[in-house]
Amino acid sequence: MKTIVWDVDDVLNDLMRVWFEEFWRAKHPGTKTEYNAININPPHELFGVSKEEYLASLDDFRFSGLYDRLTPNREVLDWFVTYGAKCRHVALTRVPVAVSHVSAAWALKHYGQWIRSFHFIPSYRAGEHPPVYDENKGTYLTYFGKADLLIDDTIENIEAAEKAGVKTLTFPRPWNKSKLTVSQLLVAVSEVSK
Repeated sequence: MKTIVWDVDDVLNDLMRVWFEEFWRAKHPGTKTEYNAININPPHELFGVSKEEYLASLDDFRFSGLYDRLTPNREVLDWFVTYGAKCRHVALTRVPVAVSHVSAAWALKHYGQWIRSFHFIPSYRAGEHPPVYDENKGTYLTYFGKADLLIDDTIENIEAAEKAGVKTLTFPRPWNKSKLTVSQLLVAVSEVSK
C-alpha cells in the first residue's frame, strides 16, 4: 500500500485565502491586493509589513477560533471519500510549536478517517527554541523513509522532497507555478495510489 504525505494548510484547507479575506482585510481595510494576486509566500512584502507581523497575524488567526472553523477543501475531501482507503495517508506540515495542536486537531477532525499520523516541523517564532530534528520536509521524509508521494503548495518543500528522492505534486496556489488544476492533481494522485 502506497503512502501519501499531505501538507495541511493550503492543501487540505484554504488557510491563506480565508485568513486573508476574513482576518487580515478586516484589520487592514485599505488592503488593495486580491487573493489571486498573492504570488509569493510568505506574502508580507506585498502587504508592506515585516515577516514577523505577518506570522503573528497567522498565529492570531489560528488562536482566534477561526482556524477551527476552516472547511476542508471540497475537492480533496471528495477524493478521500472515494479513493482514500486505497493508500496510507500522513499529514506533514510546518507550524509553530505553540499552535501545532490546533493544526493537528483540525486535520484529524476532518481527515482522521484516512490520515492516521500527524507530523510537523516547527516553524520558528521568537521565544520558541525547540530542538531541530529536521531542517525541512525533505530531511524529515528521508528519516521517515516510507513516503511515496508528497503533495505540497510550497516550492521549497517540493524541491526538498525531490532531493530526498520522493515523488511530488505541487498543489495549485497563486504563489507557485503549478500548471495543474486541483482536479488534474487529484487524478495524478489516483494514478500513484494504484
